[in-house]
Amino acid sequence: MREKLIYTLGILGTLVMVYNLHTIFLDLPDEAMQGAVYRILFIHVPAVINAFTFLAVALCTSVAFLATKKFIYDSISVACIEVATAFMLVNLVTGSIWGRNQWGIWWTWDLRLTSMLICFLLYLGYLLMRPAITEPTQRATMSAFISIFAFADVPLVIMAIRLPNVRTQHPGPVLETGNLAPAFVPPFLLGMLALFLIGSALVLVRLHQETSRREIDSIRRELHAV
Repeated sequence: MREKLIYTLGILGTLVMVYNLHTIFLDLPDEAMQGAVYRILFIHVPAVINAFTFLAVALCTSVAFLATKKFIYDSISVACIEVATAFMLVNLVTGSIWGRNQWGIWWTWDLRLTSMLICFLLYLGYLLMRPAITEPTQRATMSAFISIFAFADVPLVIMAIRLPNVRTQHPGPVLETGNLAPAFVPPFLLGMLALFLIGSALVLVRLHQETSRREIDSIRRELHAV
């Protein structure tokens, strides 16, 4: 059942992505001010929205693990964080490509970009920390605390371009101001859907791997005890 769901989500996500890329590159016209590079928006923004969605799930499951000590919540957390970290990397890379075209530089240390980089590094640290702790309960507990701590940076990333008296080169929230042309809305929403489907499939794959690894570790410990 799980394998069928993984294949279904992965295939649907791929089909939606291929269709959306066809629309973005072949059907949509160039933007008046930015030219062709604006098309990166349809990957750049959906990637971070989906990343934060999976991080929010990881936050909830991290709290659930601390409350119940059930390892399934730890497995869900690490699966979601791995996929979210990959999406954050996509967001940073595509943003740098856009910035190089529009600003003439790959990076600038404004609040939005800096807070996003910190968020990525915090969760990367989470993933690097886990293999260093061999005891399962200690590893899961430490991971849960880091996940909760790291999520505190997510609201800062979201509010970085909305805070008053904060200078930033990053564009404003076009989705809230209504500056996104009506023709761009469907491919933008399809981009979010495609990445969500693909991300969900990857989370299920990692959840299966994490559960299998935990079962193998449990059997190995029992054999050593004998």
